Amino acid sequence: MKPLTLEWIEIAESDWDTARREITIVDDSNFRAVCFHCQQCAEKYLKAFIQELSIEPAYTHDLKVLLDDVVAHDSTFAPLRKSCVSLTTYAVSYRYPGSKPTVEEASQALEDCGFIRNAFRAHFAILDEPAA
Repeated sequence: MKPLTLEWIEIAESDWDTARREITIVDDSNFRAVCFHCQQCAEKYLKAFIQELSIEPAYTHDLKVLLDDVVAHDSTFAPLRKSCVSLTTYAVSYRYPGSKPTVEEASQALEDCGFIRNAFRAHFAILDEPAA
C-alpha cells in the first residue's frame, strides 16, 4: 500500500473513532459530530481507494461523485451507493444552525459508515477491527 493511501486510511480511522466515541456519550451527546465524522470517514476511504490507483481524488465532499470514480475501476463497490447518498448531506447540513440530527439519524450514519468502512478495509485486507 502506498504511504499516502495509508495516511488517508489513518485519518479515516480517526474520524471513525471520533464518531463512535461521540455516540456513546449519554449526557450532552454531539450527534452533529457523529454525522459529520461518519461522512468524513467514508469520504477518506473512497479517496484512499482512488489514491491507491495513482489518481488524484476529486476535491469534493460528494460521496456519490467519489463512488462513481471508484466504481469505474471496481464495480463491486456499487452496493455502497445508498450509504454514500445518505452520508453526503452530513458534510455540511448539521454544521450550521437550523437543524439538529436525532439519535436515530446519528445511529444510521454510523451504520452506513460502517458498511462503507468494512468494504474498503476488506479490499485493503485490513480485517483486524470490523465495524460494530
